[in-house]
Amino acid sequence: MAKATMVFGLLLLFLVLELNTNIGPKAAKGDVEIDCGAKCEYRCSEASRHNMCIRACNTCCDRCHCVPPGTSGHEDVCPCYANMTTHGGRHKCP
Repeated sequence: MAKATMVFGLLLLFLVLELNTNIGPKAAKGDVEIDCGAKCEYRCSEASRHNMCIRACNTCCDRCHCVPPGTSGHEDVCPCYANMTTHGGRHKCP
């Protein structure tokens, strides 16, 4: 009986580790793959400093996995994007 319990425990441990490896971390983080390049290209399409906007937007998108819709505003859709600041305390994301 003790061997059966130990085997069952090991199998259960293996199952938990396998599930955690395959779906656990990604599901826990809520990572969603989005095309940052395309989203930022549209977001920065009307910016006067296009290259700087693209660089900042891609950084924000990589960290937040979100880019607000439109060319400006609508930051309430992506709180992480809206709250990111530079070292100087200025708003980072376009």
